[in-house]
Amino acid sequence: MDVANKSTMFELVLLGLCNSWELQMFFFMVFSLFYVATMVGNSLIVITVIVDPHLHSPMYFLLTNLSIIDMSLASFATPKMITDYLTGHKTISFDGCLTQIFFLHLFTGTEIILLMAMSFDRYIAICKPLHYASIISPQVCVALVVASWIVGIMHSMSQVIFALTLPFCGPNEVDSFFCDLPVVFQLACVDTYVLGLFMISTSGIIALSCFIVLFHSYVIVLVTVKHHSSRGSSKALSTCTAHFIVVFLFFGPCIFIYMWPLSSFLTDKILSVFYTIFTPILNPIIYTLRNQEVKIAMRKLKNRFLNFNKAMPS
Repeated sequence: MDVANKSTMFELVLLGLCNSWELQMFFFMVFSLFYVATMVGNSLIVITVIVDPHLHSPMYFLLTNLSIIDMSLASFATPKMITDYLTGHKTISFDGCLTQIFFLHLFTGTEIILLMAMSFDRYIAICKPLHYASIISPQVCVALVVASWIVGIMHSMSQVIFALTLPFCGPNEVDSFFCDLPVVFQLACVDTYVLGLFMISTSGIIALSCFIVLFHSYVIVLVTVKHHSSRGSSKALSTCTAHFIVVFLFFGPCIFIYMWPLSSFLTDKILSVFYTIFTPILNPIIYTLRNQEVKIAMRKLKNRFLNFNKAMPS
């Protein structure tokens, strides 16, 4: 991108979700509560898993990393949106816009691979329990997490490099509350049909393919669990159901947005809110309310904290 081109796009205007002041104040309160709840809930999961030795297993190691990614995904754009509602300053620099695109695809790409790693962990635990310890070792878990971040970085770099090659020549209003390629390439002075094909091939098909693989693996797991009626199988069914709820609610909006990049902006806005604000809070809710081990560990952590406060001299 040449200097003149970049100068015309030096500052972008984020139109946000609506123009109504009353609705903006409503969104400010709701999204602020969701953001705080997301950070507190996911932080509790991370602290609980680290502190409680009973949770030092591959599944909870992956869950901890998922919580970290969810906190990051909730933070790349939501704090700015909340601040914008108060200040009314809904602009972002072109470099800031590229930064949002980078982190959005970094965290979503990383989460996609991590969710696949978690499904692989549950598949081995339920379908090949005798080989679980030898296949899912601590080294393998670390490798899976590192691989997820590497894939996320590579994917996000490809999106940013593509955005840098787009020719911009005037319009600077982004019809969303954050920057992403489906809305940013609407400002480019080229045929959006070709850009839409790029989005479908680099993000839409990848997300859809990963979802199909995940869906297939969970079907196998659930069929395996169905043939057992023990208490352990019931626990496995509960865990896998929780995993699949997270997968479905995360992949659904992503697949729709990137498979149909030229769809209604209103629909895209609603789905964007869902997977950047609502989905990150589902992780602590689903994994704590449906997981007895985590609830017991959190209760112990709370009791330890209360006992520590009582022991402190007044």
